[in-house]
Amino acid sequence: MAPPLTTLRLWFALDADFERWPADPRAAYRRDVWLGLTLTVLAVLGTEVARSSGTLWQDQEQPTWVLYLLTVAGTLPLTLRRRYPLAVLAVVYTHFLLVGLTVPAVVMTPVLQVVYFMTLYAAVAWARDRRAMLLVVSASLLAMFGWLFWQLAISTALQEYLDEAGLLDDPPGLIAPLTAVLVSNWLTNVAYFLGAIAAGQLSWNSARRRAQLAAQARTIALQAEALQEQAVVADRLRIARELHDVVAHHVSVIGIHAAAAGRLLGKGAAPDDVRAPLATIETASRDAVEQMRGLVGTLRGADGGGEPRAGRSPEPGLADVAALARADDGLDVTYLLVADPPDVVETVPAPLGLSLYRTVQEALANVRKHSTARSARVTVRVDARPVPDDRRFAHGYVEAEVIDDGRARPGSGGSGLGLMGLRERVAAHHGLAEIGPRVTGGYRVRVRLPLPEETP
Repeated sequence: MAPPLTTLRLWFALDADFERWPADPRAAYRRDVWLGLTLTVLAVLGTEVARSSGTLWQDQEQPTWVLYLLTVAGTLPLTLRRRYPLAVLAVVYTHFLLVGLTVPAVVMTPVLQVVYFMTLYAAVAWARDRRAMLLVVSASLLAMFGWLFWQLAISTALQEYLDEAGLLDDPPGLIAPLTAVLVSNWLTNVAYFLGAIAAGQLSWNSARRRAQLAAQARTIALQAEALQEQAVVADRLRIARELHDVVAHHVSVIGIHAAAAGRLLGKGAAPDDVRAPLATIETASRDAVEQMRGLVGTLRGADGGGEPRAGRSPEPGLADVAALARADDGLDVTYLLVADPPDVVETVPAPLGLSLYRTVQEALANVRKHSTARSARVTVRVDARPVPDDRRFAHGYVEAEVIDDGRARPGSGGSGLGLMGLRERVAAHHGLAEIGPRVTGGYRVRVRLPLPEETP
């Protein structure tokens, strides 16, 4: 069970950094002014009714204007109850104490009793500094109950009332009449003051919960917007990588065969000999344009009236890697597929197949542009067995490796974007990439991607 001080601190949220303010301060303060003025008029009317009915008979020696002035002084501060809640509480309860000691019948009118309740409630519900609130409210309660004790101690009216009613001579209950009246009086005041405090704190707690929920909703909305923007950026980066791979591959093929055609023409070769490289250039250019159209269509999301573009060729996959090796583009490529079990190739997900296809495409394009190699070896491995000591490949892996035996061609350094995109692809699939020169000569690009637990 928590200590009383801890419970008190938690209940009043003394350590909270939340400050309660009206949602529309100008409208709220305007309503407070009208409420305070209305209660002031009702309080003055209530004082006159009490005076006219003889309730204030013991204060008849006071001028009437003094009674009105004291009433107004007790109610008018309520016009600022939400703007300066603690200051209003201090002023109103100081008025309660001073007037209660001099003209006690004034503070006992019904409207002023409502004002005292509302002032205490507003102080607890709207105080920005919770520690200051607790101090001011505690001082106010101490003053109020001190006044009550003083009134009961010096007043003889209660004793006279009980004597005239004959309750002192013949008590109707088990408890002495004077004690019963005193206890009832105290219980009423405790319920009155503590009820105002509890209602005010509940209102403050409710406002804080609403503010927290609103802040959480704003945070969730911002996070959703950020995630959406991140997804758009990631998709555009993916498409940019795709475009780079397509252009790099086909332009390198076109460049090699254009150079070959130029040399043949320079040697006076027959038209049939020149026709073969030109046909390859035509095929590569058409393929590049078709793939770029598909990627641009993906970037746009729709073609024309918002409908997806029909006729788009499917994205290449693992089965298309062999076609890259068979391409007659001046580079002798050997292709090898190793699968265990053999039918596991068909279960490789399309995103993994596309990533490996683009990896091989980028690697072969780099060999043609930046290496002196005339041959390369492409090996695709698909293994459904778990790899020991590597949890990433607990369900097997699919791997593509491109090896050449050349050396870097002088003055042919690229931008590095291709290899950067390749590493980003691998990171997106939580895979492994080994890119760099071999100790025995040549260059190697090896990418290993984990197979999912259940492949479609």
